This record gives sequence, structure tokens and C-alpha cells, in this order.
Amino acid sequence: MIELLRTNDLVRLSWLVALLADAGIDAVVLDGHTSNLEGSVGALPRRLVVMGDDAEAARHLLREAGELEPRT
Repeated sequence: MIELLRTNDLVRLSWLVALLADAGIDAVVLDGHTSNLEGSVGALPRRLVVMGDDAEAARHLLREAGELEPRT
């Protein structure tokens, strides 16, 4: 699995997962349970990951949506 980004913003994560799903890309949010166990103070960001085969298409989609920095 390839990590696309890390964030504590649950609304953003939900939107990104839906955006990727609309494009036919399965995404998984990791570390949600760990963050809950530590008390939900937001100290541990959650990671948005996709399968390796989908990583480039997912990055392109997130860049187009303004959610990832453009390539340099």
C-alpha cells in the first residue's frame, strides 16, 4: 500500500475517500483506531493509502482537486 497523505482532519479524509471511490480507486484510512485509543486529541494523524497499482492515478486525481502539491 502506498501512502498518499496524513491528516487529522476527518472531514477531509472522508471527502478524499469518496473522491477516490467515485474514480473507482479503493482507499483505506489507517491509524484511526490508534488515534482513538490515544484519546482522540488529534496527536496521531491518520494515513490515506491506496494499492500500489492505483497510486499514480490517485495522486493525479488528488493534485487535480488541489489536495496534493503539484510535482516539481
